[in-house]
Amino acid sequence: QAQLVESGGGLVQAGGSLRLSCAASGRTFSVYAMGWFRQAPGKEREFVAAIHWSGGTTYYADSVKGRFTISRDSAKNTVYLQMNILKPEDTAVYYCAARTYSGSFYATWEYNYWGQGTQVTVSS
Repeated sequence: QAQLVESGGGLVQAGGSLRLSCAASGRTFSVYAMGWFRQAPGKEREFVAAIHWSGGTTYYADSVKGRFTISRDSAKNTVYLQMNILKPEDTAVYYCAARTYSGSFYATWEYNYWGQGTQVTVSS
């Protein structure tokens, strides 16, 4: 069974930075894309960023464009999310996700593997 393990969450002041990591382990699978989603209390899980695994094309939610950067290390089966100029509204549990087939990069239901989530809290 493939597993995704996130790390790097924490508490940071507004304007600060954090880098999240997500490593895929266990049974190997052919990754088509990996992404980051987030869920704040009382809200639905929302798309943050995604990367096409082989081509490297990236996709971002408008709310994070210019502040967050998604990248991958194919040799390590790891995806990263560099988050800069963090705002209190970025506070959420951040989930890493992977998909093995083509389709929309933005939809949660298109991803068939999920990590356990890591908390990011941005204080004002």
